[in-house]
Amino acid sequence: MPLAGARLCGECLRQPPAWSHAIAAADYDFPWDRLVIDFKFHGKVELASALAQRLAGAVKTSASLPAVDIVVPIPLSASRLAERGFNQAWELARRVARILGLPADAAVLLRPLDTAHQADLPRAQRAVNLRGAFMVDPRQRLRVQGLKVALVDDVLTTGATAREAAAALLRAGAAGVQVWTLARTP
Repeated sequence: MPLAGARLCGECLRQPPAWSHAIAAADYDFPWDRLVIDFKFHGKVELASALAQRLAGAVKTSASLPAVDIVVPIPLSASRLAERGFNQAWELARRVARILGLPADAAVLLRPLDTAHQADLPRAQRAVNLRGAFMVDPRQRLRVQGLKVALVDDVLTTGATAREAAAALLRAGAAGVQVWTLARTP
């Protein structure tokens, strides 16, 4: 969150996130909220390139972000992927990675649990909903060890999804995790 003169917000001081850095290209507000909804829920995959350019631009212009080794999307469960037809985080991640000249891999992080939609839950239940929802593919564990990972998603709201996914990457031996999102709920 943008802060005047402080390095960490109160919530990060009370409960430090699993990631070292986070960046969002825009506030989840007009017009970005409409674009994200169209992209994610109305199948407008053609928006992915323009949205990824916006996110890559935010990453490039942020002087505080250390270099990363790989870009990884937040995965969808098999049923959610079948329902939507694509993973919006992967559509962003692979394009951002290409723009920045980085490798991207959608097979590193898995989501074996099909949990309730986060948007349908109150803030207090979001973290509980995602416990154990993510894991690093056992075949990818050696590949992740020692890497600095950029974890990509479309929107960061409470941080519950990013927190669980980042923790799974760190448990597998990642050297660090950054969270890159298109939009942040103010």
